[in-house]
Amino acid sequence: MPSQSELASLIRQKAAGALRFLVGIAGPPGAGKSTIAESLRAELVSQGESAIVVPMDGFHFDDAVLDARGHRSRKGAPHTFDVAGFEVLLKRIKARESDIAIPVFDRAQEFSRAGASIISADTKFILVEGNYLLLKQAGWQNLKPLFDFTVFLNVPEAELERRLLERWRGFGFDEATAREKALGNDIPNAKTVLRESAKADLVI
Repeated sequence: MPSQSELASLIRQKAAGALRFLVGIAGPPGAGKSTIAESLRAELVSQGESAIVVPMDGFHFDDAVLDARGHRSRKGAPHTFDVAGFEVLLKRIKARESDIAIPVFDRAQEFSRAGASIISADTKFILVEGNYLLLKQAGWQNLKPLFDFTVFLNVPEAELERRLLERWRGFGFDEATAREKALGNDIPNAKTVLRESAKADLVI
């Protein structure tokens, strides 16, 4: 696995003289996408670049919508996201529109905060992280061509289970509920990501 410094240097090299460079960081739930994306952002900034993280999770449908559709128990599956809205956002980002507001998902509260962050027109590196960025399903398959470089985090299923159980315990859920959330929902989503994602430029 390359260090954050090496990965940042590689991405800077790939970007060359581009004014904007979109990096897609994909992988199953529990793979460490948000952690790596934030570390990479900090490393790029330390190397004198401008960078921001854009999380796919901001496009979760609200629980009220999921309840109305009978999808609450599968929250986090591909069909529980506004992929069309996410695609529009990525196109706006790629076009370098000024002051683009983006939603950010609050995992502790389980809802998205609209306009929680702003992307300015002069931000060069856009680090987009999410489970389904490379998914070969209707709607999702429109995303890959929008990225200039893609990274996929490939983590063994047993390790994903361990991390996901620990995540839900950390949010205060009892063991039975943590196992239900991790094994009944997250792991099926992870299997979808691992089996149905297009090939990335770099696999870690």
